[in-house]
Amino acid sequence: MSPTPSSTTAVGIRQAPADSPPPGPPASGADVADGPMRRWLKAFIAPRSFILLAVVIVIGYLTLTPLLYLAYGTFFDKGGFTFGGFARAYTNPELPSLISNSLIFTVGATLLSFVTGTFLAYVTVRTNVPFRPLLVATAMVPLIIPGLLYTIAWIMLSSERVGILNQLSNALIGRPFFDIFSMAGMIWVEGTHSAPLVFLFMVAAFRSMDPALEESALVCGASKLTMIRRVTLPLTRPAIAGALLVTGVNALTSFEVPVLLGLPDRINVFVSEIFDTLRQYPYDYGAAGALSIGLVVISVVGVWAVSKLGGQGKEYATVTGKGFRPRPLDLGRARGPVGALVVLYFAVTTVLPVLVMLYNSLVPYYQGFSFASFGDFTFSNYTALFDNRIFTRSVVNSVILSAGAATVVMVLTALAAWLVIRTRTPGRQIVDQLTFLPLIVPGLVMGVAISFVYLRNPLPVPVYGTLLILMIAYVTRFLPYGMRYATSSLTQISAELEESAAVSGASWFQAVRRVVLPLMMPGIVAGWIYIVIVSIRELSSSILLYSPGNEVLAIVTFQFYEKGEMSAVAALGVLMVATLVAFVTIAYKLGANVGLRTD
Repeated sequence: MSPTPSSTTAVGIRQAPADSPPPGPPASGADVADGPMRRWLKAFIAPRSFILLAVVIVIGYLTLTPLLYLAYGTFFDKGGFTFGGFARAYTNPELPSLISNSLIFTVGATLLSFVTGTFLAYVTVRTNVPFRPLLVATAMVPLIIPGLLYTIAWIMLSSERVGILNQLSNALIGRPFFDIFSMAGMIWVEGTHSAPLVFLFMVAAFRSMDPALEESALVCGASKLTMIRRVTLPLTRPAIAGALLVTGVNALTSFEVPVLLGLPDRINVFVSEIFDTLRQYPYDYGAAGALSIGLVVISVVGVWAVSKLGGQGKEYATVTGKGFRPRPLDLGRARGPVGALVVLYFAVTTVLPVLVMLYNSLVPYYQGFSFASFGDFTFSNYTALFDNRIFTRSVVNSVILSAGAATVVMVLTALAAWLVIRTRTPGRQIVDQLTFLPLIVPGLVMGVAISFVYLRNPLPVPVYGTLLILMIAYVTRFLPYGMRYATSSLTQISAELEESAAVSGASWFQAVRRVVLPLMMPGIVAGWIYIVIVSIRELSSSILLYSPGNEVLAIVTFQFYEKGEMSAVAALGVLMVATLVAFVTIAYKLGANVGLRTD
């Protein structure tokens, strides 16, 4: 008979629970408080804490300081607090046309890019359209071509006297038909250049959507257009919101298109008005700051409105545990016309701009197209380019700045992403919001803000007039892109791997270096490549911050264009596009071998 609890107690044998403290004198209140306090103090003075604190300070300085100085420089002058900048900026009799032009340009370019990109994405993913490789090229090549070169290419195509398109128009109807220096031309160039961004957003959404819902609509008697309007588009609202946000902000803050195509015909928008204000002597920094603040406010309101459109996301989930296999929608007799439309779009938006730059880079001087000029082809424009010391210096500067900015951004954002995702530090979401802040600040406005910082508060280390100020601008501008790449990569890595490393005796630094970073490396490499590309083509912030001797490729291209050296612009453009295409191809092939490997 087994002993009962009472009998065990009767003989005075009672075992303590396994997790009870060892016998001894009772702990005092000081000893009880000493454990958590000691652990907190140990964590605070750990190298990890200092590294993360340094990252937070750097990100906060880069993102907040320029905007604070912009506000200060706008509202304060030598006489103290003033609204003089706002009075000069917003009492301009041309203000109504400035606002209307900005809205028309932004809405028109956003709608054109959205409709075009969504159509191309849908026919690529959900239909049996022919020539699908052309659609991929249509999406990728315009992303690599800098906006400045794309705009200049369309000027070469549509200029009144020597543009190829107007040469055809003159032959057919006896007068030029295409006017690129107009609001319609501005919307066309900006919309077609941004359409690939929409394409990438919507391709991902269409691939992850269960097509059974569309098939059910067709079975119930809905037409294909009704199915797209009532089923497909409502289910992709989050992706639509993201696409509209990116393209809308891009259009609102676009620099190249309004300055090159709008200013010659006095079609001013906010960005071109800010640039024009800062080109006139004496410089009116107060009015430029007031216009910049207005543009930032409009961007914030637009971001808020588009975020409401996206909803919470859960009600749009169609991929569940139940498997599905997407089946392409048969276009039937429309397959041929849709395929022809795809080929035409690829030819107009991708092939023509590249070919017109190639043609003008080989002719001795800028001229209209003619077959007779083929016999005059020469490489003299390329030779003159490499003999130009400003060009060769700008190549070196661009390589240093792009590689340096990409490296700094990815290091900062990789650590910031770990802080936001892996810790429970109070206020960690503020770090994520700080890295997003530069996305809604136009590049030209960021250039104005950074010039406010280092003109009015010079540091002991010289910054203004050096490459360092451009590096600061690029790192600040592209923090949002690096953060998106870093967070998406880290989210896919389970925290169990770091915990296993810690249990095995690895320090935090060893776990990050040996476990986390190798697994994040594909995303980090992709982010690094993208930031290198956008840094090389960055013009809007560079135009206000560069100084003679510190030119970059985008600045040299803009200077050649202002001087009318179109053949030099064409040669430089061909070299830039060819180099960027080769760089992206090689970098992605190398990046495929970095990080996690499978045998």
